Amino acid sequence: MGESGLPGSEGEHAVQEQWDAVDRARTFYDRQMLDHLNEAMREFIARQEMVFVATADSRGECDSSFRAGEPGFVVVLDEKTVVYPELRGNGVYASLGNIAENAHVGLMFVDFFDDLIGLHVNGSATIVEHEALLGDERVTVPLLEMLTRQGGRRPERWVAVQVHEAYIHCSKHIPRLTKVDRPVDWGTDDAKRKGGDYFGVAETKGLTGPAANA
Repeated sequence: MGESGLPGSEGEHAVQEQWDAVDRARTFYDRQMLDHLNEAMREFIARQEMVFVATADSRGECDSSFRAGEPGFVVVLDEKTVVYPELRGNGVYASLGNIAENAHVGLMFVDFFDDLIGLHVNGSATIVEHEALLGDERVTVPLLEMLTRQGGRRPERWVAVQVHEAYIHCSKHIPRLTKVDRPVDWGTDDAKRKGGDYFGVAETKGLTGPAANA
């Protein structure tokens, strides 16, 4: 919420004025944006197998990342709170490092397969250790069982997002994709299964040996 009391940033409102989009934007805010997740949004998130995560550090330097799991791996605890697990990765912790400096986060869910629609969820994030989340009465046994099926690796920790804005991403440019079954190595440390040095970075830097593909 900006200083004007409207959703979005002051820059957003300024360019709406500049480019004569104030009325269209106000209509969108009124008809398409909530400060919480309604039932349809919660059901949509429960079906999703992926989410794109946008963060920035305290200087505004941005990073975008991708998270995936079984349907429902992003869990709606209540209309104002969603959590998603952080499994073992490359050890860089780019997203979590940004969140440690700057709590603002943007989640983008896209259904490429059935409804061809997207959902933006913007809010403030906190990092929650796994054991601490287990103590939350909103965490259910089925959730924990689902996570165990994902390769048997429990999350190292979780990201909890307090919802500030939730709104549609329109369907007109979302491509329809087809799911193809393939084995998924959740949380693997195998360099080849993670993609190896696909973009030739180690070669560009003149690095050789197994560590170059980590």
